[in-house]
Amino acid sequence: MPTPPDATEISALPFEKAMQELEDIVAKLENSTVSLDESVRLFERGEALRRRCDALLKEAEARIEKITLGPDGAPAGVAPLDAG
Repeated sequence: MPTPPDATEISALPFEKAMQELEDIVAKLENSTVSLDESVRLFERGEALRRRCDALLKEAEARIEKITLGPDGAPAGVAPLDAG
């Protein structure tokens, strides 16, 4: 399994690519086929990827809107989704 280059800028990765790389890292760590030093490096990159995915999910959540209905039950517009 080729290791993704460290030069990859995590902050530029789209969600799907970051998630796929994170899944690959988890698989490598679970298989215990890497050295301790490599495990630490992978863990650190995995943590950065997790933060990236989390940030992208929060951004998407903030953009989601709910449809509001008028008194007659017909769609009347949109309002921010109440994430609480």
